[in-house]
Amino acid sequence: MQNYHERDYRFRVPPPQGMICRTVKIRESDLAVISERDLSRKALAVLAEYRRQIEAYASSRKDFLTAFAPLKDDPWAPAIVRDMMKASRTVGVGPMAAVAGAIAEYVCRDIANENDDIIIENGGDIFLLLHSRSARIKLFAGDSALSNKMSLIIEPEKTPVAVCTSSATVGPSISFGRADAACVLSNSGALADAAATLLCNTTKKKGDIKSSLELAGTIEGVRGVVLMVEDTFGAWGDIELGDAGPV
Repeated sequence: MQNYHERDYRFRVPPPQGMICRTVKIRESDLAVISERDLSRKALAVLAEYRRQIEAYASSRKDFLTAFAPLKDDPWAPAIVRDMMKASRTVGVGPMAAVAGAIAEYVCRDIANENDDIIIENGGDIFLLLHSRSARIKLFAGDSALSNKMSLIIEPEKTPVAVCTSSATVGPSISFGRADAACVLSNSGALADAAATLLCNTTKKKGDIKSSLELAGTIEGVRGVVLMVEDTFGAWGDIELGDAGPV
């Protein structure tokens, strides 16, 4: 049984200066909305609508929630569902492997005005839309010796961008690997989430880090990856790593 860490990690690192953090929850969805002004009510309404779309589709197609392999495209599905299904086909995992990243992106884009700086975090899956500031994302990897020791630096010109993380040792999700953290950057929230799941699955020991990074380089749309297993990490792609910053 996997260890589950409550989302107190949100309170360990303050939001960027001039931004506030509000929490929005609907059943399994638990979002942190980080912005310059309080957008929580708008985010709640948007989240409710996308959950409604996904749940309605799942009720008409039972394998959507349980499939571990891609499903055929459905041109009549809602856009968020089609994005999840496209990401799952690109990577080779089930469509629900992309749900948290997809929701983070869709909520972020829908609540943003033209010049808003917004970060949406959904259980470790993040979408950033920044215009005037950079962000530092601390890399949490459970009991790994590297957990909270480094961070990703996201400059505004590199956004919009998704930063999604999958772990075999943290959280309730099913994993077939042993990575403490598989963190993926992509323009697509759904793709970043699905690719993180795949790379976590393929990384069963420290010696698999190199081959998993090589695999990441073959996935169209993946911009960068960080993999952590115990006391070892590897990175690939267009990423900027820094220290963990202030606690």
